[in-house]
Amino acid sequence: MSSTAIPSPEPEPEPTRRAVIKAGAAIAALPAAPSRTRSDQAGKPVKGPGRVPLTVNGVTYERLLEPRVSLLDALRESIGLTGTKKGCDRGECGACTVLVDGRRIKSCLTLAIMQQDRDITTVEGLARGEELHPVQRAFIDQDGLQCGFCTPGQIMSAVACIAEGHAGDDAEVREWMSGNLCRCSCYPNIVAAVRQAAGELS
Repeated sequence: MSSTAIPSPEPEPEPTRRAVIKAGAAIAALPAAPSRTRSDQAGKPVKGPGRVPLTVNGVTYERLLEPRVSLLDALRESIGLTGTKKGCDRGECGACTVLVDGRRIKSCLTLAIMQQDRDITTVEGLARGEELHPVQRAFIDQDGLQCGFCTPGQIMSAVACIAEGHAGDDAEVREWMSGNLCRCSCYPNIVAAVRQAAGELS
């Protein structure tokens, strides 16, 4: 009994460079899909920019902000508080650290509209008139800075670190301050500053 050989399917031709470019151009020409938010899911239309109230250092600011604006950009560009620095803009360096309801967050990773009705504290809000906050004073005493770019974020993180009870010894301070990078490598001085301030605030 003879068996009939089944012909193997012909291989599909490799796409040419021209075909790939044409397909990419066709996709790029499609209209962009609107971004989805909770208001979409509730059946309400998404509106454009609106006035967003942000309470920063005890003062409420109302600014016209698009939903996509980060808290960092709102603080720097709309409110004018430039003490909070924009470093990596990806949450890796900690230069943009602020306190929200007493908890430290990286302001480049959160949207301004998410922080309504919350108490935001930036480095500008620590001092009381001419009197520096103990952490600010300790950074000066211990020379915990060089170029100074990361210092506002370091100070805000240090304030939270002490409040959280994570300044018991040098190793603990290093662990809980590890989310803040110092490109000048002033880490020993920063640890000393946190320990000094912790002693004053305890």
